[in-house]
Amino acid sequence: MFISSAFAQTAPAAAAGGDMMSSLTSMLPLVLMFAVLYFVMIRPQMKKQKEHRAMIDALAKGDEVITAGGLLGRVSKLGEGFVSVEVADGVEVQLQRASVVQVLPKGTMK
Repeated sequence: MFISSAFAQTAPAAAAGGDMMSSLTSMLPLVLMFAVLYFVMIRPQMKKQKEHRAMIDALAKGDEVITAGGLLGRVSKLGEGFVSVEVADGVEVQLQRASVVQVLPKGTMK
């Protein structure tokens, strides 16, 4: 009983000097993990979203595209949020602009 109370009285005095360094070193792994997560996952995803947005904004009539559903077609009409894609002669499908995944080089569809 005397030993535990004596230890409890001296513990704060011993830890007071290294308390600031202790808290900084305990936060260091968390900060490093966030930095690695940012450069490995978040930053590439933001770059990919920016490229996709630029591709969507650059869509023009006559572009050959692939949609998220796997449809291959030619852009026939452009709207504010929608695009009409001609998948066969006389068959048009209206889709959201964001569902266009890739713009193909001219002449891919024959």
